[in-house]
Amino acid sequence: MTQSRDSLISLSDTPYYHCISRCVRRAFLCGNDRYTGQSFEHRRKWMIDRVRYLTDVFSIEIGAYAIMSNHYHLVLYVNESELANLTNNEICERWSTIYSLSPIVARWQKGELSSDAQKEMALSIIAEWRRRLSSISWFMRCLNEFIARKANKEDNCKGRFWEGRFKSQALLDEKALLTCMAYVDLNPIRAKMSASVEESEYTSIFERIHCKSHHAENKQEHCSKPLVKFIGAEHQQNPFGICFSLIDYLELVDWTGRVIREDKRGAVSGKVPALLTTLGLDTETWFTLANDFGKDYHGAIGSLEELALFAEHTGKQWISGKNKLRRIYN
Repeated sequence: MTQSRDSLISLSDTPYYHCISRCVRRAFLCGNDRYTGQSFEHRRKWMIDRVRYLTDVFSIEIGAYAIMSNHYHLVLYVNESELANLTNNEICERWSTIYSLSPIVARWQKGELSSDAQKEMALSIIAEWRRRLSSISWFMRCLNEFIARKANKEDNCKGRFWEGRFKSQALLDEKALLTCMAYVDLNPIRAKMSASVEESEYTSIFERIHCKSHHAENKQEHCSKPLVKFIGAEHQQNPFGICFSLIDYLELVDWTGRVIREDKRGAVSGKVPALLTTLGLDTETWFTLANDFGKDYHGAIGSLEELALFAEHTGKQWISGKNKLRRIYN
């Protein structure tokens, strides 16, 4: 029996999730259609603009992303502490940027409700909106529906634009998070769309290297949230962020990208990036993960103990790829 996406997410286990959506039809999300010669490159900016817009509305931030020709990857971070600090009026303000406010909530904001029953009803609606603003399912819904309508209008057609529901992977520990982020950032290299990570446009690695995104090119545009930061040794004072050095991460991804591009795994330089040693992974295991992370592991990635807890919290009997993960973590 198919489970809802919300039932596959357990924020008590991890705030980090890898989400993927793929297009249906031969028409492209982005890129050039070799059959018609039509270019859809402009849709990459649609995606970036919409993702950035939604991160300002939702209590969700971006750790990594890659916008490919017929699919995209997002590593999402659910910021529950930010959500907890929002007032009910701030929740209404955020929600109203996407959907219309219900009449009873609009009256509550104006102080026009007299009965306790009406006030309670308005507050219960706001509480539901608060829950949705930390929901990955609602975030992906607001992203995919918007892009599908815009693409169908441009293509002058109706029907499905995405092949189905988005796929999600729970990233249960730092090893899973870093591996997944590198896998996402290296997508254009593996697809031979880019020669180096420095040239891999519409990815988070490009944004981190060049200190700019493809969003808010005009300074008058709304300034959106930055990518989740690498905080290195500062994590003891600042628990929010990725507890590794950005320089170490960039070195690891660049090193991996060069090997993937040249297809010379057997001739790896003897100088292994420091972060790979910190993660406790040998080079062969790392290259396997960097190439196959999104194909071989489903649902959740982490240590066996973390997988067991995640399965318990989400009502699952089994996590796909468990045997492979056992070999990696041991």
